[in-house]
Amino acid sequence: MPEPFVQTLDHGIHVVDTGFHRPMFDASFLIEERGRAAFVDTGTNHSVPRLLAALAAAGLAPGAVDFVIATHVHLDHAGGVGLLMQQLPAARLVVHPLGARHLIDPTRLMDSARRVYGADEVARSYGDVVGVDAERVLRTADDMVLDFAGRPLKFLDTPGHARHHHCIWDERSRGFFTGDTFGLSYREFDTAAGAWIMPTTTPIQFEPEALRRSIQRMLAYRPECMYLTHYGRVTEVPRLAGLLLEQMDAMVALALALPNDDARHAAMARGFGEIYLTSLRAHGCTLADAQILDLLALDLELNAQGMAVWLNRKTR
Repeated sequence: MPEPFVQTLDHGIHVVDTGFHRPMFDASFLIEERGRAAFVDTGTNHSVPRLLAALAAAGLAPGAVDFVIATHVHLDHAGGVGLLMQQLPAARLVVHPLGARHLIDPTRLMDSARRVYGADEVARSYGDVVGVDAERVLRTADDMVLDFAGRPLKFLDTPGHARHHHCIWDERSRGFFTGDTFGLSYREFDTAAGAWIMPTTTPIQFEPEALRRSIQRMLAYRPECMYLTHYGRVTEVPRLAGLLLEQMDAMVALALALPNDDARHAAMARGFGEIYLTSLRAHGCTLADAQILDLLALDLELNAQGMAVWLNRKTR
């Protein structure tokens, strides 16, 4: 595997590049506390060797892992949970109550992924997702505090991207592990102005008003940073929140204005691309339009799909 794939931050937090899709696209977070460990998000089955290598590099044995936390059950975040936990004898899976059954028995989760991505792509990118023994699963509740080796981790129910999504407040670092609720920030788009961010409206449970409430709820904690699965730690949280919500409003407005016909998907993806290009130019990004759109190609496709699902549900 390529080196380096682990970035060590302060407060015992490591960013592990899972190797999914491209470098610095998908992260797992390894948290150390008093000789114990926890993972937040896992990537896919193919990511498991990297996570175990990161654990060993930190001088920790597999038996030191107390928790594997899934922010939500989308496969780029939780596809590797079952396979990883086979290597971690003491670990419990911590998951939103609406997502628990899908990681205990991944049948419906895999069927849904095949409908979105196609069977061949699911087999190539994710492999066969392994279920977790129900006795090893801890379901969270809103405002629940988990004692991780004396370090409190607080779970907030944060729907909007998915109804089975929670975010984790780490008082020690004054940061949230946000999964996809606080959007996507790729390092290729960093400029002198700092990080850039965009929403993710991936199928099938995007709900803009719920997402806005979830973001505002996290902002009330005055976080100093956010730990994004896509990708890494970002600061300047109020600025990024404004950018995120501004783009989401523009995307929703564009989608609502389009006729529901065979051309809607392509028009939506094209319009979202224009929104992101305009935002990135204002941010000082100097990459060519074609390069930007290539880096965002997967997100453009999935965001258009997810927005269409929301529109169809809204107009039923």
